[in-house]
This record gives sequence, C-alpha cells and structure tokens, in this order.
Amino acid sequence: MVFDLQSVLPQLLEPAVAWAELQSRQVQQEGEVLSPASLVLAKRAGVKQPHEVRIKIVDQLPLPAEPLLRQAALQTGLLGPGMVGLTLGHSILVVRGHLGPRLLSHELRHVYQHEVHGSIAGFLPVYLEQIARVGYHNAPFEEDARNHEVDA
Repeated sequence: MVFDLQSVLPQLLEPAVAWAELQSRQVQQEGEVLSPASLVLAKRAGVKQPHEVRIKIVDQLPLPAEPLLRQAALQTGLLGPGMVGLTLGHSILVVRGHLGPRLLSHELRHVYQHEVHGSIAGFLPVYLEQIARVGYHNAPFEEDARNHEVDA
C-alpha cells in the first residue's frame, strides 16, 4: 500500500516541525562549524549566514519516535535506508563516510531554502507539500538542490 502523505499532512505538520526543531538544536550544540572550503561551498549555494551552519556526522540519520511521522518519513523516502544527509535549518546531519563536496553543496542549498522561508516552521510545510504532490525526487526543492551540487 502506498502511503498517502497528502491526506495525513495536516496532522503531521506540527509534530514534524517540533521533531525537526529538536534535531536542529542538538546539531547546533554538538555539530562542527564549516571548514574554510565548506564556507566557500555555502556562499556558492547562496547561504546568507554560513557561520551559523553546523554539521554533525552520525552513524545513521535519526528517525522520529512518533509512529505516523516515522511511517511518513520512511515511506516517502525522506529518511531511512539510502538517505545520507538531512538539513534542518542551519543544521546538517551526514552519515559517516558520505561527507563530500557534492552532498555538502546539496545540503547547503537546503540551508539556503530554509533561510528564504525564515525558519524550519516556514520551510517544512512547503517542502512536505511538494513531496506529497510530486514525490521526493521530483520536489522542486530537491531539484534545486541537485542543480547546485558541485564536485569540488
């Protein structure tokens, strides 16, 4: 059975924002600042506040504990096997062994998108609606991030 994100999106938004904000705060406390080379990538991606960005290397991306939110994240492809990066505001989580210019430039473009929308609470409803409408891969924010990937 295909998960219908669009039908459950209204009830998922509040817990999704709360979960994302919690994860972001943890990365801000535990993550590392951008290196000089990463600052260049951030500026190239359009990030307005690159010195606010923190990166945390993790063994796996976190999953929400709330059952419906977890199911939505897994079945829509937002989180779970194969996903190696997650951006929440100025906080980036990367699975160990996957940090490189291409992934970082992609995630930094998501930081820019968060900045444009003002906050996680401003960004997430738009992003999730895109995924609900056209799927993860075809979401305009994902296409934009892919278009800003660089290899060096």
